[in-house]
Amino acid sequence: MDQLALFPTPFFLGLILIGILLLYAWNGRQEGWGIPTGMVLATVGAWYYGDGLYNDYAEYQEKMGNEALEAAWWQVLWFLVVFGVIVQPVNQFFNQRFLRYRSRTMLYYETNMLQTRDMQRQLDKVAWLLFYAWLLLMGVALLRVKFDFIGLFAPYLGEKQNPWFRGRMGGGVDAVLSLAGYLQILLTASFGIFGAVCRNSSTRTMALTVCVLALPYYFLDRTRNTMIAVALPGLLAWVFLRLRSGPWTKAAILAGAFLAINFWFSFVLANRNEGSISSQIGKKGALKRVEETRHEGLSMFSELGYINSFFEKGTLKPNWGGRYFAELVNPIPRALWPSKPTVGLDYAVARGFASENASGASGGVHASIATGMIGQGIVNFGAFLGPMAAAFLMSLWVSILARQDLLGRDPARMLLFSVGMILTFNMGRDITLLVLYPFVFGWGGLQAAMYFGVYRPVPPVPPRRKGTNLRPRNTSSEPNGERSAPPLSESPRP
Repeated sequence: MDQLALFPTPFFLGLILIGILLLYAWNGRQEGWGIPTGMVLATVGAWYYGDGLYNDYAEYQEKMGNEALEAAWWQVLWFLVVFGVIVQPVNQFFNQRFLRYRSRTMLYYETNMLQTRDMQRQLDKVAWLLFYAWLLLMGVALLRVKFDFIGLFAPYLGEKQNPWFRGRMGGGVDAVLSLAGYLQILLTASFGIFGAVCRNSSTRTMALTVCVLALPYYFLDRTRNTMIAVALPGLLAWVFLRLRSGPWTKAAILAGAFLAINFWFSFVLANRNEGSISSQIGKKGALKRVEETRHEGLSMFSELGYINSFFEKGTLKPNWGGRYFAELVNPIPRALWPSKPTVGLDYAVARGFASENASGASGGVHASIATGMIGQGIVNFGAFLGPMAAAFLMSLWVSILARQDLLGRDPARMLLFSVGMILTFNMGRDITLLVLYPFVFGWGGLQAAMYFGVYRPVPPVPPRRKGTNLRPRNTSSEPNGERSAPPLSESPRP
């Protein structure tokens, strides 16, 4: 309670607005845009309000001053206002052709449609197609690590190997290595989903075997955002689309999963400077360091405060779209464009992370610093236009995810939606292709597979009208594990 007294008025106004917008998103859940909108709001809540409540706000006041912090809360509130106003119109504009369809995610959750023979057959086809792609990718990875099976698939028995290592600045074949690394993330996350929703025993066994081989590579790494990207899609698919239990059971499972993940993140954070993560498991003093460690990185509000402080001092000025342009052209290999603009290194310098060596793979900084999705907009366009720009980009991202959901009768689209939803949380640190590459390359791979005839997509169909015979999914929360499904009465819009 003492900490709450430190927060200014816009902090509480923003919390109220998040609650209102969550209700607004819930009402739009059947139209495709509601679920990703809720995820964006949860992302803002975690990265900004979570930062203010979890970390030492009094210390922020000493470092940045009350004026910079209050301005930051007004900017968060302004982002929420603009996002809430434009998110549905932006979705309607970009998805005009698909507005007559309903959310496939909600349909799969409420009915047995995901378990139908046709849908399971399509899931099997996509799963085995991606399995062959994974085998090919892992063949290349083994060549690069000189067939170190332990380092690639069982790092808990030795030392982890990274077949896609590259410098921060890139060059040469580094673009290809980046592509391979992001594809590996996408494939690993996809097999978690297949393991959760596929009923065919051979397909499910294959998917779970891949998960057993692929997940340790990420969980014994130091990068927490990739752990989230590969683990949560499968977990959430299992809880919401496969598990036939009541809401309290699901909530308990998710709470247990959160505690386990939170503990592991703390373990990684506490021991990542002591050697490889696998070498610290069971080591004396490793658990004691966990008890003494607080999460780092949940600090996007503090970065917003720093940005305002730098603006006040004149040490940082808006670059008028320069940062967004650098993000946009990031896919161009530096081998083709040696002077390609760097992403965010100017802010790292402003934060005091400049390196004496201004050349080479490090890019002249000790570490890159995320500005946060709202701070990134302010770095680009200033305190007023910046949150508006960030709100528009996140609304555009919601419309992209909504399209995947509305077309989710195709399993490939369902995978893209599931992976994209989890990547949304990682976008809280920055709206960047460096986070979205697994989705981007997955979408590009789908388009290429369709163009060359390797994959034939399932065409979308209008929602069923009144009188549908779809059965509700069974749960154990009612007698005989049954519950009633909401009526599927939505007809195509005129």
